[in-house]
Amino acid sequence: MSPVLVLFLVFAILCLIRVPIAVSLGLSSIVALSMIDFTLYTVIQKMFNSLNSATLMAIPGFVFAGIIMSKGGISFHLIEALKSWVGHIRGGLAVVTILACMIFAAISGSSPATAAAIGSIMIPGMVKAGYSKRYAMGLVAAAGTLGILIPPSIPLIIYASVAEESVGKLFAAGIIPGLMLGGILLVSAIVNARIHNYGKLPKEPMDVRWKKTYKAIWGFLLPVIILGGIYSGIVTPTEAAFVSCFYGIIVSVFIYKEMSFPKFREVLKESINITSMIFLVIASAMIFGMFLTTEQVPQSFAAWIEESTTNKWIFMIGVNLMFFVLGMFLEAVAIILITLPILLPVLVMFDINIIHFAIIMTINMELAMITPPVGLNLFVVSGITREKVGEVVRGVLPFFALMVLALIIVVIFPQISLFLAK
Repeated sequence: MSPVLVLFLVFAILCLIRVPIAVSLGLSSIVALSMIDFTLYTVIQKMFNSLNSATLMAIPGFVFAGIIMSKGGISFHLIEALKSWVGHIRGGLAVVTILACMIFAAISGSSPATAAAIGSIMIPGMVKAGYSKRYAMGLVAAAGTLGILIPPSIPLIIYASVAEESVGKLFAAGIIPGLMLGGILLVSAIVNARIHNYGKLPKEPMDVRWKKTYKAIWGFLLPVIILGGIYSGIVTPTEAAFVSCFYGIIVSVFIYKEMSFPKFREVLKESINITSMIFLVIASAMIFGMFLTTEQVPQSFAAWIEESTTNKWIFMIGVNLMFFVLGMFLEAVAIILITLPILLPVLVMFDINIIHFAIIMTINMELAMITPPVGLNLFVVSGITREKVGEVVRGVLPFFALMVLALIIVVIFPQISLFLAK
């Protein structure tokens, strides 16, 4: 049997019996590599070398910053300030939820972290104000996906590492599409609230609004520090990640005084768990990619595409459908690491801009976060609310359609992604 067939067969079997994705990638790659005379030493060396990257060092920094923001009171005060300004309008709490997710996304780079931090506060509040619980769960799951589109973004960092592209340019490319998708969700939330006559909070006096805003200013400054530092050239994305960590610790410990030593240990433990999972997937996927490169699978795939179709748009439709199917079973990091090395030669063949494709791929990864059976945001929201995953899926369906609309717009109009990425 062909080593390539063995690779995908073993990988599929391991996934079906629910072996963790990192282990599935690693084991299937080792089995396939053993058939073409690769030594175990070479495999181990490749795994370690794949993690020896300054670009990837940004990942633990942004993970830690997002968790400390959630646990240290920063996200709570941000939400309180947003509530005081727009909570009294019809649909105000839904607007607060989306805006809070957008701000948190500009700090954490992670969709599940965004959904967990905002959902734990906003879902009970929305239900109390008269919103349907199903709607509240769907909104948080969908808006939480902005965590990987609005920069900084962990998937975009990984994409940059694989494609050898500038992280700064990819981050810039995600800004307008992220704001556009956030705007689509905001409009839908206001319209939906008026149709269903959802409740609203009492209007707060102006002095209370300014007091809450002043208290939350430290949180509002964090995205400015991260993105401002990167685009002004003062810091690299990796340096910005760790600047945000130190900033988050100082604000949580000395200003809000909500970070105790036991809570800090929880932050460290959660950060290590998430980072370890991501890095193990990266290391395993790199040996997966090493096998594909050795067997010239990307080049063969490109040649097959060239023979099958010369139409760029048919290729784009096919790739988006492929991402949809893969998103039902794999998580974002694994999809990028498995498919991107194969797709890069085809992108060059069809003259598709690599930065534009990064945003297309990222929006598809957002959809994967809310696609059953393994959409991470669905499980995060289900865990927060103690509702069945099926109930969260029903709540998220209308937002899924809106996100597909945003994807179509981005595919058709590349300048939405490329305008700032110059």
